Amino acid sequence: MPRTLAEWLAYQERVNVHSIELGLDRVREVWRRMGAPAPAKRVITVGGTNGKGSTVALLEAMLRAAGLRVGAFTSPHLLAYNERVRIDGADADDATLVASFERIEAARGEIPLTYFEFGALAAIDLFARAGVDVAVLEVGLGGRLDAVNIIDADVAVITTVDLDHMDWLGPDRDSIGREKAGIARAGRPAIVGEAAPPAGLLDALAERGARIERAGLDFGVERHADGWRWRHRDGIAMELPDPALAAPVQFANAAAAVAALHALDGDLFMPSTLFAAACAGLHEVRVEARLQSLGGDPALIVDVGHNPQAARALAEWLDAQPPLRTHAVYGALADKDVAGVIGALGARIGHWHLAGLDRATPRGLPVGALAAILRQVLPQASFDAHADVAAALAAARATAQPGERILAFGSFFVAAAVLAERNG
Repeated sequence: MPRTLAEWLAYQERVNVHSIELGLDRVREVWRRMGAPAPAKRVITVGGTNGKGSTVALLEAMLRAAGLRVGAFTSPHLLAYNERVRIDGADADDATLVASFERIEAARGEIPLTYFEFGALAAIDLFARAGVDVAVLEVGLGGRLDAVNIIDADVAVITTVDLDHMDWLGPDRDSIGREKAGIARAGRPAIVGEAAPPAGLLDALAERGARIERAGLDFGVERHADGWRWRHRDGIAMELPDPALAAPVQFANAAAAVAALHALDGDLFMPSTLFAAACAGLHEVRVEARLQSLGGDPALIVDVGHNPQAARALAEWLDAQPPLRTHAVYGALADKDVAGVIGALGARIGHWHLAGLDRATPRGLPVGALAAILRQVLPQASFDAHADVAAALAAARATAQPGERILAFGSFFVAAAVLAERNG
């Protein structure tokens, strides 16, 4: 049997021929055999197309600022698998993860599990053993049939719904919204983080009997020169500082996070406690590769944005910045809407340094195919092509002038390569 964490992860990739296999029966049975551990006294699940990782980080920071012990499960990771499971602000160490994988392996018998399902069960197991007060669980893909959904959450958050993973979730926002609504529970709050959600999401939440709270209707953001105001239909309003995370979209993520905490029972969050926790959490929150500035001149910005909705958020951010020439380091997975991403950014990019990702992952798009899509969408675009992210980043640094910016984005694989280069 595997002994090291690296050996366990390699084993998990081999043990099930499917990298994705939606459905709860297998993972629920293994969880039951492990004693059906409850991950925490209170559980918040976070689903959606974009904004999940940032919202988990915001919730974690606010909850910890309130003096609570928090377990946070996210995916994918950037540089180390340990990032996926955090307890009280610290990544789980190798030995702790290995011990959990051994327990899962002993319980599963002949039941096949995917790589993600092993990770979700490990997070639940470790949070239960650590006795955390609140577990914040990021949904991997969709919602209704995702492994995280074996847990009945006290509050469900759906950040956004857009077109992604359509082979698995459906061809339009209504279909995808219905899948994401599956994380909600009857009689419990479901926080909808976008002001114009698809009807399919709202209909499915209503059918499930969830207590729907919608951005722009039940709670909202009012921005002003000195910060922003979070308001709720029950009359509560709080003047809050800007999130430490960049990008205008982070106000929506922050508002949804505050709404989720407001929806928890009063024994955890009275209004005065919530205000102090929100202020501190907004100031302290950190999450890598979400419009993260790595400094330098030209400035280097890295972001995991990989679908058209995320690209529109990047475009909004660029529009709010000084009008500097932007060099893009861009790579993509073959199953993403590359044309939609390129079209959303358009002429905001002065020069594209395209990177192949086929060496990094079997799902990666070769640079020739990426260049062909760029030519089709933006025939006049200025670009060069490179075999991998390292070469594209080197070219961007060689050609960008002082006072310009380099924006590296398109995939977690792009962000990971840039951050690994920074770390030497």
